[in-house]
Amino acid sequence: MPACTRHLALGQAGPASGLWPVAAGRVAAVLVLLPDAARHARRLKLPPVRCPQAVLIGAGAALGPGLYLLAVQRQLPAVAVVPASLYPALPVVLGLVLLHARISRRQAVGLLGAGAATVLLALG
Repeated sequence: MPACTRHLALGQAGPASGLWPVAAGRVAAVLVLLPDAARHARRLKLPPVRCPQAVLIGAGAALGPGLYLLAVQRQLPAVAVVPASLYPALPVVLGLVLLHARISRRQAVGLLGAGAATVLLALG
């Protein structure tokens, strides 16, 4: 599900739901992606020290929607729009810093686009 659609769906969650919508989304993502990730990890022979770093990146990726949901539940969507626009870039930046991942040209364009969108949102 694209990030914008996910955030729109989170905006529909009532205040009584707490953080359960975000938790359910994270659990579903892990269940769907875990078999594929395990297969690729064996093929790439990743060192075990990378596992905690990958979990930290996943937790950081869950932090964005969680904070967005809290802001929307407290009637502060204008405050949440700018950080929500950076959501796709955060896991990529963490991967670059913690895992020393290489960035492709497409990813660089995406990061620049997210940065430009954030500036335009802040000015508008």
